[in-house]
Amino acid sequence: MKITIEEIGRDSEEEIILRCHEVNDGVLDMVRQLRALQTGLAGYRDGEIHKLSFDDIYYFEVVDSKSFFYCREEVFESRLKLYEFEELCRGTGFFRASKSMIVNSDKIDYVSPSFSGRFEAALENGEKVMVSRQYVGVLKEIMGL
Repeated sequence: MKITIEEIGRDSEEEIILRCHEVNDGVLDMVRQLRALQTGLAGYRDGEIHKLSFDDIYYFEVVDSKSFFYCREEVFESRLKLYEFEELCRGTGFFRASKSMIVNSDKIDYVSPSFSGRFEAALENGEKVMVSRQYVGVLKEIMGL
């Protein structure tokens, strides 16, 4: 696949053109991801709706049937279900870390082995999250271990 990037002036509208032999699931996934990255996500806090970029999110977690985005210092509630967030993030640096959490691998500072085959991931904001042994293989692959 050939990838071409062309810089344009500020007076021109940015555009992405996909030329493919057929529109398959892979192409549709790419389009979905691009749209999600462009539009961002809605996060709710103190009765206000905030527009969040995927780059702002450290991890997504479901606690007591409520969904939350965790950013550097703020926590926002979300109306997305875990599987919906996972679907939006397919092909990005986000990965499933446990049955209730999806972590942004770009925000991981370091990882260390923990007990029972699990790993602990220290995030750039100082938080530590556990990666279930079921998902350690994915983490190792992402981190190049």
